[in-house]
Amino acid sequence: MKFKYCRIQGKELAANTRTGKGIFSMLNKMVEDNVMDEEDYGLFKEIDEWFAEELPWPPQCKKQEKVICYFKVENSEMMMKMINPLLWLLERYKHPYYVVYTNFPGEIVYEDEFQIVVKVDDNVVVEDLQASWSPDSFDRGLHE
Repeated sequence: MKFKYCRIQGKELAANTRTGKGIFSMLNKMVEDNVMDEEDYGLFKEIDEWFAEELPWPPQCKKQEKVICYFKVENSEMMMKMINPLLWLLERYKHPYYVVYTNFPGEIVYEDEFQIVVKVDDNVVVEDLQASWSPDSFDRGLHE
């Protein structure tokens, strides 16, 4: 299956979106908390500056609206090369993260050649726990 969009996010939630913080937010927080040594900070700063020069800064992100960003997979080869050292930094400092691929990110409110910005949906659905679907439950007649 081919995916259109990719996002790297953490376990910690952003206050304005209530979704996992993106990779740059995670790393900026690590810098703020003095987690990284000087050499690693230099690596992050260099890559962060590259992204600031190469990617447009979406107005919704500047205003800290309830949005999240995804990279476009088809145009992200160079960006992912630049992201890999950032993933290495997260690994080095044992900072958990997820790589999310999707074709259905939500309502797109900004788009350029390399990225999209998606409005965060406030309608979070919480469903009851489903009945067990383990093979044992079928053997014991718990399913019809």
